[in-house]
Amino acid sequence: MSYNFLCISSYYKGSDFLRACHGKGNRVYLVTSESLRDAAWPHDALEDIFFMEEIKPYVWNMDHLTEGLAQFIRSTQVDRVVALDDFDVEKAAHLREVFRIPGMGNTTQRYFRDKLAMRQKALDENIAVPQFSAIFNDLKISEFIAAVDAPWVLKPRSEASATGIQKVNSADELWAAIHGLGAKRHDYLVEQFRPGSVFHVDTLSYNGKVVYSSVSRYLDTPMEVAHGGGIFRTITLAEDDPNRSALIALNCNLLKAFGLKHGASHSEFIYGQDGKWYFLETSARVGGAFIAEKIAYATDINLWAEWANIEHAVADQTHYTPPAPNAHCGGLLVALTNTAQPNTSFLNNDDAVQTLEKDHHIAFVLRDKKTNVVHDKLDTYASYVAEHLLESLPPSDHPTN
Repeated sequence: MSYNFLCISSYYKGSDFLRACHGKGNRVYLVTSESLRDAAWPHDALEDIFFMEEIKPYVWNMDHLTEGLAQFIRSTQVDRVVALDDFDVEKAAHLREVFRIPGMGNTTQRYFRDKLAMRQKALDENIAVPQFSAIFNDLKISEFIAAVDAPWVLKPRSEASATGIQKVNSADELWAAIHGLGAKRHDYLVEQFRPGSVFHVDTLSYNGKVVYSSVSRYLDTPMEVAHGGGIFRTITLAEDDPNRSALIALNCNLLKAFGLKHGASHSEFIYGQDGKWYFLETSARVGGAFIAEKIAYATDINLWAEWANIEHAVADQTHYTPPAPNAHCGGLLVALTNTAQPNTSFLNNDDAVQTLEKDHHIAFVLRDKKTNVVHDKLDTYASYVAEHLLESLPPSDHPTN
């Protein structure tokens, strides 16, 4: 059967989802930001596209969105609502609640959008997290400062990636940062800074079970890149890497505890210097910054397309089985460049490189059967990019998604 899908995206992404969903015979409608009117959306896969004015980046007037859907739904039944970007998870949950459309509701979406809710839920489920505190109450903050050694990080509860995170090294610095938040301080939390290696697990879930996992390690963490400039790199773990099986098990427990039933997710964990795993954050969407492209190039698993196939199977009440992946290791490099369209002729085609287009960026993925080969190539290319192409900017207020 065919169904009506309402997809929401305040960021330009998810074209492969829209095409795959349409390819199943469904009618696909898109709601996006007015600023993205001229983006290269796959109009051939869309029944219609609606535009929302932005109050600020990624933020819409929810009353207007609700009223618009109320008008639309009078003549067109909406079977599924899908949020394509992190900032749209709340929007989609709100619409599902109001119009009683199946899918993730407001309570569950907080575990995937609100970093404070994530940490509290993880603790309740005996999943280790860095020590943290809400910053609602001055006494609680003082108790945290007394109990947890600096440095700390002050984090927004509902931003994406490393956006808005401040690292502080003393009590005076932390109090100054908190007071600087003014009336917005309830939108933040404070957390122990734990150095270590950061990993990400990108998954597909169906009927409450993880059916596909890709496990990778950041060679340069998102926080390091966002706050210090530099080059973003991530690499797939080898099949026999013991960290891979440990993280798959940990992430499966996390997603089950958080209540993810269907779709894609991107979770991050840190292996601390004390030899323990700590949960950092998760999300109910495909990982950004070309991570999905890295996985697709290395394994032939297109997370966007498979997510669409899952959503159709859920609507159709049919079974979903993911395709078998190719066993390649994938590597990704992304960096800001000093020219709008950097010359990529230095890339060796023998490395199976796929370049990804974005102005003032160099972005490419590569693959090989051996992880150490991919790692060495990433190091070599990173050195060249740093010497000839890299442009460093102050920390951005907006994520790369």
